[in-house]
Amino acid sequence: MLFPKKIMIVEDEVITQRYLKNILEQYEVEYVECYDNANDALAQLKEKTYDIILMDINIKGSMDGIQLSRDILRTYTLPIVFITAHNDTETFQEVLELSPYGFISKPFSGKDVEMAVQLANRRFFINKEKKLLEKKEEQLEEVLLTEVYLYSFVEHKLYANGNPVKLNFKQNKLLEILSQNVNSIVTYDTIVSGIWGDGFISDSALRTLVYTLRKALPDLPIVSYSKLGYALNLES
Repeated sequence: MLFPKKIMIVEDEVITQRYLKNILEQYEVEYVECYDNANDALAQLKEKTYDIILMDINIKGSMDGIQLSRDILRTYTLPIVFITAHNDTETFQEVLELSPYGFISKPFSGKDVEMAVQLANRRFFINKEKKLLEKKEEQLEEVLLTEVYLYSFVEHKLYANGNPVKLNFKQNKLLEILSQNVNSIVTYDTIVSGIWGDGFISDSALRTLVYTLRKALPDLPIVSYSKLGYALNLES
């Protein structure tokens, strides 16, 4: 998963701002911009796009980081990672209501920031892909894969010449995901998320699953794309 390119930091401590910016600029980013209050952050969001926001809970002005995040999420779909020195239960519960993509606890290291940002970016990407797949599934009832095979999204089942094909759960789920995106590459992260959830699995587990599906359905062209993902290519 690539590092986010456009990053906003909302933090009122200048030293912390600089420290965060120095850490993030070690990666291939387009820009990292810092603000210390809600008004400036909201104004900038109207002018530029961002891939992720690092949000301190205590910032300058009448609006704190939690209130600012609530306002942002009413208008923008962005992953927010909270920066906090607070450990009290009430603050934590208030933040959880916003479904944050992660936390960075003060004091933090460069590694803490790197991991939090990468995990948040990955989770955001996976959730976005899930919503796209769900939308496609709602729109489609079935798809004709070949003259022989038809996949029903209503029944979540593959048919061959009108007869149901026996596949195990993971094989069927993989085929369903690929059938929703015929002739398009489906990323590794999207497939893993759709089958195993947010958990991490080994590369070999996915390769083995693809192998078993290819063996079960040898006449379906499941194509692998190195470092990208898989596609069900039906174009002649």
